[in-house]
Amino acid sequence: MKKIVLTSVSLLMLLQLCACQAMDGPDGHVSDKVIAKQRMALAQNTAGKGFGPQSPRDIDSPEGRNGRAFGVAPPHTKMSLCNIHFHKSAEHKGGEFTTYAGNSDGDGYHSGYRYSGKLTEAEREPFTIETKHGVLASGDTIEVHFVYTTADCKPGPTLGSCLSDSIDNPQLRVEALVCVLVNGGDPLDFRKLTEIGQENGLYQAVNIPNSAGTPIQYAGSTTGPSYNEKGSPYQVTWSVRPKVVKVHIETVAEWLEGNVFEEDHAHGVRNLVINPALLSKMDR
Repeated sequence: MKKIVLTSVSLLMLLQLCACQAMDGPDGHVSDKVIAKQRMALAQNTAGKGFGPQSPRDIDSPEGRNGRAFGVAPPHTKMSLCNIHFHKSAEHKGGEFTTYAGNSDGDGYHSGYRYSGKLTEAEREPFTIETKHGVLASGDTIEVHFVYTTADCKPGPTLGSCLSDSIDNPQLRVEALVCVLVNGGDPLDFRKLTEIGQENGLYQAVNIPNSAGTPIQYAGSTTGPSYNEKGSPYQVTWSVRPKVVKVHIETVAEWLEGNVFEEDHAHGVRNLVINPALLSKMDR
């Protein structure tokens, strides 16, 4: 008879899988069973292979067991902005964004975390943005990623803009800001929020607000649904602000119509990483 050995990680994942509902998910969402299988695949595909800590995570939970050596990136003011993009719903969980948006459609859309507070009727006045990857509407939450690099390069599309011919393994930092799309009140202008300038010869997002709380810093990776079942090889220092800011949805629509990053839609989200072996321990 074959002897089956379960590691603590595989046992944890198996228990989660067994606890899941086998029924199909609601329209546009996969079932819990599919998400559990993705988590199991991630654990299996990273076990014993030396991957560093992963993202996104619950920023209210400091626990983690991944001990890979990790050089913390310099403050963003000492680095150069290379990319700005955003995800529909927050990839991270915590602070003022703890309401689960539901399981994804299998490709990272319809999931993540939403603002857990309340909006006024004026703020929720209907306004929609039609994109090739779905609709953004008043009341939706987005997580904006201001990506910084130590490489000498200019802001542009994708992570490729954060690399250079001379340095293809730069230190990376993401300043993350969770925003709520509103159509009333006194919200921020998204075009101004993403404005780029130069300070001391470095490209900077010059209008990141300081009203979203003290950033939670931790060691992680790049995100996105392509890493739901495999580990990201990139080391990223994250600073995630725990409070939300409100932005006018119409200015988001105008930004999507033309920007240096060639962004025209909201990106999907990676499953929240919950495996302690794939999370760094945060100092709180």
